Amino acid sequence: MSFSALDSTLSGPLFVPLSIAEIWSDQSRLASMLKVEWALAMAQTKNGLCPPGVAEALAAINPMDFDLLALGQSTALSGVPTIPFLAALRKKLPPECEPFVHKGATTQDVMDTALMMQVQQSMESLLPQAVEVLAALSALASRHAQTPCVGRSYGQHAMPVSFGYKVAIWLSGLCDALAPWPALAPAVLKASLSGPVGTLSGRSPAHAKAAEEFARLLGLAFDPVPWHVRRSPVVSLAAFVTQVLGALAKMAADIVNLSSTEVGEVSEPFIAGRGGSSAMPHKRNPVAATVILAAFQAAQGLNQTVQAALVASHERPAGAWHGEWHALPQLLGLLAGALHEAKRIAEGLEVDAARMAANLDMTHGLIYADAVASALSVDLGASRAHHLIEQAAGTVRQTGQHLSQVVGAWPEMPVSFKGERLKDLFDPTPAVQAASMIIPSSRAQAMHVMAALSRKG
Repeated sequence: MSFSALDSTLSGPLFVPLSIAEIWSDQSRLASMLKVEWALAMAQTKNGLCPPGVAEALAAINPMDFDLLALGQSTALSGVPTIPFLAALRKKLPPECEPFVHKGATTQDVMDTALMMQVQQSMESLLPQAVEVLAALSALASRHAQTPCVGRSYGQHAMPVSFGYKVAIWLSGLCDALAPWPALAPAVLKASLSGPVGTLSGRSPAHAKAAEEFARLLGLAFDPVPWHVRRSPVVSLAAFVTQVLGALAKMAADIVNLSSTEVGEVSEPFIAGRGGSSAMPHKRNPVAATVILAAFQAAQGLNQTVQAALVASHERPAGAWHGEWHALPQLLGLLAGALHEAKRIAEGLEVDAARMAANLDMTHGLIYADAVASALSVDLGASRAHHLIEQAAGTVRQTGQHLSQVVGAWPEMPVSFKGERLKDLFDPTPAVQAASMIIPSSRAQAMHVMAALSRKG
């Protein structure tokens, strides 16, 4: 039985790649907790706080040897997994080592540090995927820099743009969301070794040095100020993941609209058997975009759960910390699934340039109304020109005539606008060129972010 779509045998593969699911498995969590205890013993041994041999004895234990079912049943009694884990761990150690395990640490130190180890593994897996998505979107924007398509405002035709420009906006939005990670990582990926009320490292210089060595052994940042109730690391992580998912969801929402039957300008890459319908054999649903949108939909509530952890009472709260356990693994899983689908879209999106061109003419020239009004304002004044074009738009809608015909028949039309000059106002090229000028800046931003993420990875 499953209480989450992410770890369900039926729906899990739709939302979460197997690689990330393995990182967040119970076996992986136990392995991380065991490594935390090993690092603690090593750091304390180096600083004269633990006798030799304890760390070696811990390193010899196989995390697969723990009885997960028994640990789970005991957790229901103890309230936290650390207590039954330590009880089982001590039984696997030589008697002379047992008293020195977990010395000075507290449950939350083990749980929080193990959590950040899993987060670190997740980000090491996800950052290369994010770079691949950025690279593919950058290439897609460049490829369609001059492909004319409709620019839409409030869902209605507004002015011509290029499809490459639309992709560049997706690209820069994702860059904005991903760019903070290299600076954010040290503030998020931190070890915790502070003891029952956060004062462990302050007991002596040896304890302080051991705490720093403990973090170094695990490849995590050291923070001398305890973060048991200072939940900035997890709050920042949740906000970061949610913003990345939101940036991907912006792209997905546009794709759902652009792939609708009435618009038909793009399609997700064809994969046999994907996106079908149990009732309608002709359907080709945008599954990748759907997964991304569902991820962002779920992430908003999960992010709110984590943000609430900021209100942590005294030196350890009841409930707020436990609430994080529900939210953080799911957020990382959702991000993994969304990036997986975003890569599929960015690398294989099918673009129908002919349909885009046809859609530009759907409103019988109204998409050029702003350009015509702007040009006429020089001779007629801005207010007069706007009013006349507004009237002309009504005529176009009523009669089906092209805007150029309606405007060309006006008595008010300046002589200088007759013929080729009027025709030029209905050419999408200047608007497309203006849109395409944005793309190099977006691609340069992506190059900078990709380089930063690659260094971090």
